Amino acid sequence: VVCAVAAVQAASAGGTTALTTATAAATNTESLFLGISSTAWVLGYIASLATKLADTFASEIGKAYGQTTFLITSLQPVPRGTEGAISLEGTLASVVGGLSLSLYAYTVVGLIESWQGVGVATFAAFVATMVESLIGATLQEKKGFEWMSN
Repeated sequence: VVCAVAAVQAASAGGTTALTTATAAATNTESLFLGISSTAWVLGYIASLATKLADTFASEIGKAYGQTTFLITSLQPVPRGTEGAISLEGTLASVVGGLSLSLYAYTVVGLIESWQGVGVATFAAFVATMVESLIGATLQEKKGFEWMSN
């Protein structure tokens, strides 16, 4: 708003240089919240959405098409659908899900500003999905942790 007011004042005064400066200031200003740039907050938001899609892809594809499922903590074979179970098919689907949303945010919506951001969001989604499986294997359905469920 302040930059817009400065631009209007500059334009009314006939100063094209001042208008250009005010416009540049408006487009180059990086806002901060709690000392963290808005770009980082948006990237975190996109990574959280990518995590949800990655986890959904992993769960659904893994349950439907997973040939062999292993418990993430011991790598022992377990039945499909077991809390904390992972499969190659589900894990690959997780990466595809996280990458899909990250690429959409970069190419279509423009919320991610670089390819590095796509990589960060995709990697964060993958790690979060693996951590969710780890939590499922270690805490879910345990006494005292009934509140922690899907």
